[in-house]
Amino acid sequence: MIKMEHVDVLRNKKFILKDVSWNVKKGEHWSIIGLNGSGKTTLLNVLNGYIYPYRGKVKVLGKEFGKTNLQELRKEIGLVSSSIKYEFHTNDSVLAVVLSGKFASLRLFEAVEKKDVELARNLLEFLHIPHLEDEDYGVLSQGEKQRVLIARALMAEPKILVLDEPCNGLDVIAREELLKFIGKVAVKEDGPTILYVTHHIEEVLPVFTHSLLLKSGTVFVAGESKELLNEESLSTFFGRTLSIQIEQDRTWLALK
Repeated sequence: MIKMEHVDVLRNKKFILKDVSWNVKKGEHWSIIGLNGSGKTTLLNVLNGYIYPYRGKVKVLGKEFGKTNLQELRKEIGLVSSSIKYEFHTNDSVLAVVLSGKFASLRLFEAVEKKDVELARNLLEFLHIPHLEDEDYGVLSQGEKQRVLIARALMAEPKILVLDEPCNGLDVIAREELLKFIGKVAVKEDGPTILYVTHHIEEVLPVFTHSLLLKSGTVFVAGESKELLNEESLSTFFGRTLSIQIEQDRTWLALK
């Protein structure tokens, strides 16, 4: 699904990513964990082809960057990010926002078919928001907007779904509801590989089989979540003495 080999990203003579190697296989779901400034957003921009590495190789869905049409490749990658959350016109209907995902555009400029409308409505139903179909996107709560954006990202039936800190700005109830729906997407038959970006360990759901821990633009460690999200590893990663508590197969941190 993804193969990065010794990738460097240089900006203003400073390495934002340094010697990053990472493999994601079909059937895996990954959490990408790091503090602010660790390089998470840059990593996503490399995967989407918005930033070209200074050095190294990148392959996504078997297509090597520099030898493929990135605009076409992006149609196979669904993205939910705070950077696009407010780009839609506030009076666009929820259904129109979801349908725009088929074309990877921010407005619905092209004609849609009956099957497209049926798929959009099925996705709204799947995410428990069919009643919002005719609502203006601008009047929705943050949690509702995030569910709409997930439906939009799934509209093109992507092979990879990138969720870039989707719980930012949500209260605890809205966050837990959104995480529940993300869990449903992860176990969906023929669903996409999920990359979930966060700096909150407690958001790492049991369905995220693997984790990549980024620190200062380098891979601190990558592997199976159950092997990495422990007291010793996380204390070393964050540079603080931590205690952890496991509840419902999720890891919660506290300072000692």
